[in-house]
Amino acid sequence: MRSWVIGIAAAVGFGGMAAAQEVKPAIVYDLGGKFDKSFNEGVYNGAEQFKKSTGVDYRDFEIQNDAQREQALRRFARDGFSPIVAVGFSQASAVEKVAKEFPNVKFTIIDMVVDAPNVQSVVFKEQEGSFLVGLLAAKASKTGKVGFVGGMDIPLIRRFACGYVQGVKYANGSAEVFQNMTGTTGAAWNDPVKGGELAKAQIDRGADVVYHAAGGTGIGVLRAAADAGKLGIGVDSNQNGLHPGKVLTSMLKRVDTATITSFTQAKEGKWKAGVTVLGLAESGVGYALDDNNKALITPDMKAAVDKAAADIVSGGIKVHDYMSDQKCPG
Repeated sequence: MRSWVIGIAAAVGFGGMAAAQEVKPAIVYDLGGKFDKSFNEGVYNGAEQFKKSTGVDYRDFEIQNDAQREQALRRFARDGFSPIVAVGFSQASAVEKVAKEFPNVKFTIIDMVVDAPNVQSVVFKEQEGSFLVGLLAAKASKTGKVGFVGGMDIPLIRRFACGYVQGVKYANGSAEVFQNMTGTTGAAWNDPVKGGELAKAQIDRGADVVYHAAGGTGIGVLRAAADAGKLGIGVDSNQNGLHPGKVLTSMLKRVDTATITSFTQAKEGKWKAGVTVLGLAESGVGYALDDNNKALITPDMKAAVDKAAADIVSGGIKVHDYMSDQKCPG
């Protein structure tokens, strides 16, 4: 895999001058479960990589409803686990409350900022990675019509959509982008049937490439695209292998590396609270290129997307952040 596929492993290299410490890592996943093939599973993969590299085991918990977030965090903290990785923006209020109760326990939250002296917040520039896959979608499309299926309708997912639209329009100003959100509750992350229905509706309108940012719901989006002989685009984890030759690419969001970083920093005595923002410049987002999709990415497409990535890093292309200004250009 090339530069934008490679994670920020260099930032989490083992070693260093700080004394190694005893760590008991733990994870509380978001709705959808650790085997959602997407967001949660990226965190799980990072934890497994840390375990393999260090021999340090971890505990995890898959919540079934919102009430379990706080319960799970408190139980892990009470049992001496630290750091505890809370997966997803919906964990914010629970992390804020439990972190106050256990000031000596380290918490890392992914996708939201919690301002506390024992909380590490990791957020991503999803719009930058989404711009890249939008550019690829436009170049791969034969109809000039592409789609986007989001999970829960929140500003974070609108950020994916906005970056995607901007990338599509950058490559083809006359392209049409269909957009649907799956729902307004946490159930929107785990409804592959609804995801498939939304994707099929977009395909029926002429879309021949459909990008999802919908967690487990996106499995249905990718399946519907493949069944219709169209192309899907995965998200968070590399989903190219779910339907080889039918997934154009995946927008990588390196939650796996964020997890490794948190666990490793704690082990090495280097863990610090505060906010970390990961975009293209930090290899925190990108697009996936592997044996499953290399036949779909032409040399012209690859040159264009790599140039766009370099221009985003240099500031030559400015990708709109919907979280800062909720007006998406285009």
